[in-house]
Amino acid sequence: MLFFWVLLFLSFRTIVAEAEPDNDLMSFVTLPEVRALKFNIAYYDRAAVSPGYWFVAPYGVIDPEAPTKQWKPCQVGPYIYDADGVLIWAGSCMFDNRNIFDFKVVNDIDDQDHLSFILQHGYQDNGRDKGYGYILDQHYNVENAVPVTNDLGAFNMHEFNVLPGGKTALACAYRSEYVNLGDLGRPDEYGWITAGGFVEMDTATGEVLFEWSSTGYIPIHESVKVDPRWAASPQPGWDYVHVNSIDKSSTGDYLLSARFTSTLYLISGEDGHIIWRLGGKFSDFVQDFTFSKQHHARFVESNATHAIISFLNNASDEAENEESVSAAMFVQVDTTTTPMTARLLRHYNRPDGGLTRLRGSVQTLPNGNTFVGWSEQGMQSEHSPDGKVLMQARFASTRFSTYRSYKFPFIGRPSAPPDVVASVYGTDETDLATIFHVSWNGATDVASWNFYARADRKGLPILIGNTTKFDFETMYIADGYLDWVSVEAVDKDGNVLGTSNLHRTETPQNWRLAGFQGDTKPTADDPSILYGQKQTEEEDVVDPEAAAKEAALQAAKEAARVAAKANEVIHGIGGLLIFILVTCSVGGLLAGIYWFLRRRRMQAYHEVPSEEHQSLTRE
Repeated sequence: MLFFWVLLFLSFRTIVAEAEPDNDLMSFVTLPEVRALKFNIAYYDRAAVSPGYWFVAPYGVIDPEAPTKQWKPCQVGPYIYDADGVLIWAGSCMFDNRNIFDFKVVNDIDDQDHLSFILQHGYQDNGRDKGYGYILDQHYNVENAVPVTNDLGAFNMHEFNVLPGGKTALACAYRSEYVNLGDLGRPDEYGWITAGGFVEMDTATGEVLFEWSSTGYIPIHESVKVDPRWAASPQPGWDYVHVNSIDKSSTGDYLLSARFTSTLYLISGEDGHIIWRLGGKFSDFVQDFTFSKQHHARFVESNATHAIISFLNNASDEAENEESVSAAMFVQVDTTTTPMTARLLRHYNRPDGGLTRLRGSVQTLPNGNTFVGWSEQGMQSEHSPDGKVLMQARFASTRFSTYRSYKFPFIGRPSAPPDVVASVYGTDETDLATIFHVSWNGATDVASWNFYARADRKGLPILIGNTTKFDFETMYIADGYLDWVSVEAVDKDGNVLGTSNLHRTETPQNWRLAGFQGDTKPTADDPSILYGQKQTEEEDVVDPEAAAKEAALQAAKEAARVAAKANEVIHGIGGLLIFILVTCSVGGLLAGIYWFLRRRRMQAYHEVPSEEHQSLTRE
């Protein structure tokens, strides 16, 4: 008999391996259409990191993909994870598996949390879908979908910076223009350029309130990517500035990052003239640092004469590099001196010593730490003020990146109810069990789950058990065939946060093939009788041997709950696997299955001694 179970277990392992070759993604019974990315994580000083969730928007290719009728699980789009890489919210299906950029929390609109991001324009639809800047409330409902209301071809993918109060937002703007090439010493020639600029827009209507373009302000010869000897370009033209971020100071002026001039510009909010240039060929500052091809410039502090600015010094692009490592940088500018001065306050090298040639972000956290998104493969790291690497992580998959990564405290209160799937399995009327899978996409405060059953649709709910929430999706095994079920989400203080809809338990299509040995298919138990009787028996009789067996059974059930990596496979192969799990729950086989699946399920995660520049070991 033991030999039979060993063979069966080895066959099960083969089924799991064949069913999930893409084991860098997670799958769920309650959200079968979602395949969320796993993280590989290394902590070097867990106690020193700032609390908060990770906000990423993985994509496979940067341009919109052609629509297809072939079914495809939702993978790309906005996602929230906790600091252990456990999924909190998958928004990929909500936005049709389309590319999302600049996904983050906006916490200065009112006293509630909000989310913002860019939904990329559609695939070659002749300008009908230009993309939008979205603002969601903490219930994941759309508050604003800000369109492109001027002549721009699309909502640019680089920036959607909602300003304090939430009434206006900043976005980058690209436009092809036919210009004279006198900037290159060729006044008799004309050619096309891609001018870079920005708009400030009304978040309710999309109306452009302020617009600025590089044409007339930034000459072509200021670019580090245009050779003056090149022949004039056809449309769309030389991307000679490549704007990639825009921010606004407390005094109303704008900070623009132009990657292909390696320059940060302060632009007047009154008349649009360039107040100063930092970096590049024509810097107005004496500075003690260098940078190039930068991304994501932000005011950390600003007033009329001084500013602290953060940005990512990519120090490279796809074709070349000016330095050997990319770094997050914080600099202070002083406009009261002659000449004006800029000095480096601190910088944090990429932990693996590599280059981020594209994209990226730098964020100052509430406790003074710095969170850096290195973009490629979702690499991100957190650094203490004195420069120590506290954490680094990246997607387990090499197929996806995220333009920026952020970390924020956040409270998610989904408007949709929790999701639950229940199935019944067993060999005869005496050993039937109901297997629950439950999740609540986007809920941040669930600490435990209460499980209820009813004798019929209109019956009274009977509490049949509860368990701690241990992952995005929780598995629970209850005794008996429970036909009408529901769950409650409970916070750490015992408050009920939400209740699922009433669901009917799924049954095998063929009970005999599922392992049931009875002559007729079973009938559902009355939970008030089944669980009332169990409670009475437990109160009246305390049998040490029975108690020990019950403890062993509960331990086995707990192991089964943690084996949720097999959820999708369990759901797919149906009764046979659950039959194995239930009938072997008090034996060694379940423990073997549990540890095998747990090893497959968990992201590579380890605590290592704090050491700067420590590279991330991936399993």
